[in-house]
Amino acid sequence: MGRKTGLTDAKLRALSEFETSSEFSELEKLVLRYAVAVTATPVQVSDELFDSLRRHFNERQLVELTSSTVWENYRARFDHAFGIEAEGFSQGAYCPLPVADSTARRH
Repeated sequence: MGRKTGLTDAKLRALSEFETSSEFSELEKLVLRYAVAVTATPVQVSDELFDSLRRHFNERQLVELTSSTVWENYRARFDHAFGIEAEGFSQGAYCPLPVADSTARRH
């Protein structure tokens, strides 16, 4: 779906550095900041960030943005908890690795 709406390999490669990348518009960067914030544990969405989103999105759009972001987070965490591996449906697709968090605990 992303490719059909204009998502490019350049944007995928730049995703881990979206804040400084010229590949993303200011609105895209704002949405990505929100995705990072709602994915954090614990969730850390500042009033300032949410107010910035409200300048661009109505309530219904914010609910949709939030639900789609947290749903993907849920699915990823669920799969990791049960050791569910990829089944090859996206074989050969571009999959950028996230930036490693040096403060994250390893178990």
